[in-house]
Amino acid sequence: MKKKKIVIALGHEALGRTLPEQHAAAKRTAKAVADFIREDYQVVITHSNGPQVGMIHTAMSEFCQHHPEYTATPTSVCSAMSQGYIGYDLQNAIRTELLNRGIFKTVSTVLTQVVVDPYDEAFYHPTKTIGRLMTKEEAEEEERKGNHVTQTADGYRRIVAAPKPIDIVEIDAIRALSDADQVVIACGGGGIPVLAQNHRLQGASAVIEKDLAAGRLAELLGADMLVILTSVDKVCLGFGTPEEQKLDKLSVEEARRYLSEGEFEQGTMAPKMEAAISFIGDSNERSVLITKLNKEDAELTGGMGTLIKNEGAV
Repeated sequence: MKKKKIVIALGHEALGRTLPEQHAAAKRTAKAVADFIREDYQVVITHSNGPQVGMIHTAMSEFCQHHPEYTATPTSVCSAMSQGYIGYDLQNAIRTELLNRGIFKTVSTVLTQVVVDPYDEAFYHPTKTIGRLMTKEEAEEEERKGNHVTQTADGYRRIVAAPKPIDIVEIDAIRALSDADQVVIACGGGGIPVLAQNHRLQGASAVIEKDLAAGRLAELLGADMLVILTSVDKVCLGFGTPEEQKLDKLSVEEARRYLSEGEFEQGTMAPKMEAAISFIGDSNERSVLITKLNKEDAELTGGMGTLIKNEGAV
């Protein structure tokens, strides 16, 4: 019997924000991943990288400030660096957890490039803040270089576009590893955004919404389920208000309607809904679970989270 395939998308809560937090969080996350593997799922993992890529971008910018003879590090390269060191922690934590349970399975991180459309509207309206705080003079210098800058309460920061993922360059390698029953970590941080220029891939000054990339990854792999681990245990209507209502189940049609009505906040729950709707499509077999990882016992238990699927699906 063919094994079911699951894509698990890890948010900030499942990874931590500093190196020590990430190391500890990776161990907790590994327990939940190992539970799925024990239940005989083929597991592919993707993850956020917001705090990590910001730290890398800040560090590299500071380095160039003190050593102007070095070339500034592009956003795409910072994304690649974050994939490497987050994947390093995750694959070692998962490997250890599996071996402790007597399960022998290779865990691999694939440095993943994700193709975006150069004419995506997002490039004309950058919204994602990255990197360190800057003075007004430094911000003006960034703008002279052609970069976008926004003013915050504390100073100035760079902003970049968040285009939608079109294709995953390394999808065949990811699929081959998964089909060989190996655990794969891919599309970290939404993937490294690239523009296809004939036979050449050019890194884009952008970040890809990680949830949309996770949905696209699950779709291209033909996964049965997408699990999005976030900071809340269930999807809510009226989030943060006295009328807040937690949802155990949600149909694709309901998700589409609530999304169009602006029920879900942009940049947080909205992209998760978009990913769920796109991944499930018309399928009665696919489903999406949005939930929070239990930090105490690192388990995903029955009844946790919000389950999204088509009306009438089994």
